[in-house]
Amino acid sequence: MRKTLTAALAASTLMTGAAMAQDSTTLRIQTHYAPETVSGQLAQEFFDKVQTMSNGEITIEPFFSASVVGPTETFDAAASGILDCDMTGGAYQTGKNPAFQFVGDIMGGYDTPYQQLSWLYYGGGLEAAQDLYNQYDMQLIGWWVYGQESLVSTAPLSGIDDLQNWKFRSPPGMETRIFEKLGASPIVMDFTEIFTALETGIIDGADASGIANNQGLGLYDIGKHTNYPGFHSMPSDHLACNKAVWDGMPEHHRAIMNTAMESLALRTALTFEQKNAEAVANLRDEGVNIYEWSPEDLQAFRDAAQSTWPEFATTPEAEALVDAHLTYLDQLGLVSDSN
Repeated sequence: MRKTLTAALAASTLMTGAAMAQDSTTLRIQTHYAPETVSGQLAQEFFDKVQTMSNGEITIEPFFSASVVGPTETFDAAASGILDCDMTGGAYQTGKNPAFQFVGDIMGGYDTPYQQLSWLYYGGGLEAAQDLYNQYDMQLIGWWVYGQESLVSTAPLSGIDDLQNWKFRSPPGMETRIFEKLGASPIVMDFTEIFTALETGIIDGADASGIANNQGLGLYDIGKHTNYPGFHSMPSDHLACNKAVWDGMPEHHRAIMNTAMESLALRTALTFEQKNAEAVANLRDEGVNIYEWSPEDLQAFRDAAQSTWPEFATTPEAEALVDAHLTYLDQLGLVSDSN
């Protein structure tokens, strides 16, 4: 009897050990954000939360400031197995398919993070986007949207007229076309090159991030002009993972990741409500000029943006996403009458 009990306990221990091994997930995740920025801190909270919720079964090895590969290369690095997950944004992948513009940054579209997130979860966005991501062996886990971005400039930026010949760093994709229509001179460069380009005068300004993140990056030490509230860009930073890695994870690990991602989305939107207001107050005290654009200038930008969307809807996937956005934006009353 004693031998039988001992054997049973040994078998049970082996089975438990095997189950623990099977329920172990390690993910190498890269973000382009520096750890000291607000978004970088929120990303670290997300990593910590996933590990705690999984009782240590999920281990995350984070890489900040695009330390393994450049921001635009993170998606491919995850798809090929150099990393496991990409925590940058879909707009970096417009060269693969213009449809990524409309999951990365539907410029001149939504006013708030909550509207944009509601399209993803309740407007059919996640299903449409998933078809796109899966074509490239990636799985979209979710978005974290910090709200409208603010521009950084070494010259006044009080409205549309100040965009004439304004030379600024732009991410790749639709933004360059829109700003060219408005008279600006966008220069596509890597996110990590912004500070040096501003410092050396290669550019007059930059589209980098939200005003709190811009402050955290030290950009207003050089560019003493900005706009707030923002209007031109509200990127959907994503978490996208190698599909084979994702499919191989236990179901409860995937559920933890999904739940933590939804939590990150809410915490990001709420945090930046407060952090952006705090940054504005501090920047004013530091002598930074903050401009609020007129309704007429804001509408001029929205008209230029919405008229540009069809120019980038050149694939079936992009057309489907634009139609989905326009349908939802129309319900929200955010589609320009001229389009």
